Parts: sequence; structure tokens; C-alpha cells
Amino acid sequence: MFSRSDFRICAVVFGVLFSFSAMAEDWPQWRGPTADGYIPAKNWQPSNLPANPKTLWKAPLGEGVGSPVAADGRVFILEQAIDKEVLRAFDAATGKDLWKHTLDKAYGDAQGKGPRSTPTVSGDRIYATSCRGEFHCVNVKDGKLLWKKNFVEDYGALFYGETKDFLANGASRHGNNGSPLLYGKDIILQAGGTNGASFVSLKQVSGKENWRSENDQAGYAGTHLGKIAGAEHAVFFTAHGVVGLNPANGKLLWRFPIETKFARHVTTPVVVGDIVMVSSHMHGVFGISISKEGNGFKAEQAWLNKNATINFACPVAVGEYLYGVGPTKNIVCLNTKNGEIAWSKDGLISSAAGKAYAGMLVAGKSIVMLTDMGALIQFATDPKEYREISRTQVCGNNWTSPALADGVLFVRDNKFLSAVSLK
Repeated sequence: MFSRSDFRICAVVFGVLFSFSAMAEDWPQWRGPTADGYIPAKNWQPSNLPANPKTLWKAPLGEGVGSPVAADGRVFILEQAIDKEVLRAFDAATGKDLWKHTLDKAYGDAQGKGPRSTPTVSGDRIYATSCRGEFHCVNVKDGKLLWKKNFVEDYGALFYGETKDFLANGASRHGNNGSPLLYGKDIILQAGGTNGASFVSLKQVSGKENWRSENDQAGYAGTHLGKIAGAEHAVFFTAHGVVGLNPANGKLLWRFPIETKFARHVTTPVVVGDIVMVSSHMHGVFGISISKEGNGFKAEQAWLNKNATINFACPVAVGEYLYGVGPTKNIVCLNTKNGEIAWSKDGLISSAAGKAYAGMLVAGKSIVMLTDMGALIQFATDPKEYREISRTQVCGNNWTSPALADGVLFVRDNKFLSAVSLK
């Protein structure tokens, strides 16, 4: 995420401009370069957080809870601007407003107003999704539309908005939250079409369709891409459960049903070994074992922890342990082999338990966590106990995850996008 605060001296401006022109590691998509919350080793990783971090720039921002991304010296984020959902681009070094692209008409409900997804950058193109399912491919340099799709019109997705109707589940109820998945020269969308186009693969450059698959309504979660049980998987948490696909052709590899009222399925799947983990606010944290079976795969419940339910905030895994926000706004550490709680820590999150949120980044042997009140807390990835290393204040109230590029934290709060130096 990015914050904006005017540079105070020319030396600071020059230093930041140089750092970005040197092509430091970007943060081009939801949860970073590897889409798992890890800060790459070649990026800057903090040993301790500064007591008084310097805000490099700060820019007013409209409503929304999507996270920022950073690539090639620019920062991108979605906002609500009066009656429109808008994709905005800023200069990462100075906070200069570079361009605006209108994505869709505005949407709001009891959960708030504004866009809820995070854009994805690939080369000279950026991809963004509106709450209602308008998907645009835009030129990074000038914000010009290159091609577009609509999940409802092109793929048969449903969109009701917030109603009393129980059929309005997942993204059809509160809008599209999940970000697209980059796969080679293609991009994979959880479009939510119920006529065989739940998942769609498109060419990044042209938007030409490669394949479409399944009938699930979309959930709210991002997607995991990686090897599981010896094969490449794209793993989705839909309104109806967890689905593993072959990303090359869309073939269904396995399915693990999870049905809940309103399908509040938000957590991006996390994989450790051959265990896939997601959390449902009604059931708890699931550990799903994936294994070979004949020429295919099978998915079985390895464990379920109902006492560590993670609601909205996506957890991260380090080694054999999962770290996330528990049901009583506590921070929990779970053993991924058996789902047992290794430790729990209260007092770090301020929101009501039902809306508790924290964005977590993995920095070497520590986790850097942005709390809902704008505190940045660094703690050790120690399964024996919660051990705080350092903390600092970087922004106001928020409900998003930050982005980090070369020691600069880009963070969104309820009023601003800010760039905060952690060096």
C-alpha cells in the first residue's frame, strides 16, 4: 500500500527517485511477487522497524478496501470517486497523480462503499476488477483501455448485491474481491459463471479465451498457484468450496465442498507441502490433504480447528506454522500438520471480533503485521511463543494489506494512500 506525504528536502526526493529507477523488487499483485505475502530476499527486509518512520508522501483517496500494488516506479490502487469505481496511478517516488481510468459505476452496501479487489500488473499492462464484475486491461503508462470483459454478460455470472435472498452468495452478494492470477502469458479469472465459466483463462495481450471451466459462483478469495502432490495446481476458494484446477487447461483435479450461509469465503488458500488451508467463519480453519489417486487426485479433510476461525484476514505460513487473526481478534499460530494452536495472543487488534483485520507480510524470520488501527508490528516466526521485535505507527484506521518495495511501505487507510519509509 502507498502513503503520500510531501518530500521535505531534495535529498530525500533524489534518494527515493534513485531507488525506484534502479528497478527494485516490485509488488505487482495481491500479496506480493509470489502471491503469498513473502517479501523477497532481494527486496529490503527490516531487522527492526523505525520508531518514527518518515512519510514520504500522502495523497487523498476515495473509499474502498482494495490493496495497492507497486511496479516500475508506479503505484496503482482502486477507489470510489463520486459515482464511479476508478483505477488510479501515482508516481511511487513523489506521489504525483499520473492518470485515472474509470472502471465501472459505484457500488456500496452494509460492508462499505468502493472497490474491494487489488489490481494486478504484468509488464506494460494492469488488470482490474470492479465490484460488479467489469474487468479491464489497461495500459500502465497512460491508463488507456486495451480490452475488457464483463463477468455477467460474457460468462453468465450472477450479481444481486446485498439482499435478503440466500441465493445471493459470495461475490454475487458483496462484489468481486479476488484478484486475477498471472500464469505465463495468460491470466486466470474467477469469473463466477454458472454455465461452465466459473474459471476463465485469457491471453494477457489480446484477451482471447484459452479455456473455461466449472460452474461455481465466485467467493471473495485470491488464488494460489503452485505444485501440490507433484503437479501444478491453481487453487480457488469459491462460494461452494475449494477447487483445484490444472492451470494449463482448466481441467478439474479435485474438489472439497464447503457450504455456508452467504458463502463468506474470503481467505486466500495457503499451501504447506500437500496441505491446503482455508477458513470459513462458520466452520473453522480447514486443513485439506491432497494426494494422488490413480491417474487423478483426491482431497480429504486432514484436520479442522473450530477454535481458530479466521474470518476476513488472509493468513501466512512460515515453515510448518500458519499465522492469522483468530475469532476473538487474537493472533494465532497453528501447526499445519495437525491444526493445533501453538499459541494465541490478545490485545493487538482493536476492531470488533466480527470485523477484526490485519495484513501480514513475511520478512525473513519475522512477520510484519499492519493492524486495523495503523500500527505496524514486527514479531518473530516462533511457534513456541509470541515474541514482539518492534512496532511503529504508519497510518490511520484501515482494512487492507500493505505493499512493500525497497523499504517503502505503501499503505491505504480510510482517507489517504501513503508512502512510508521503513529504512
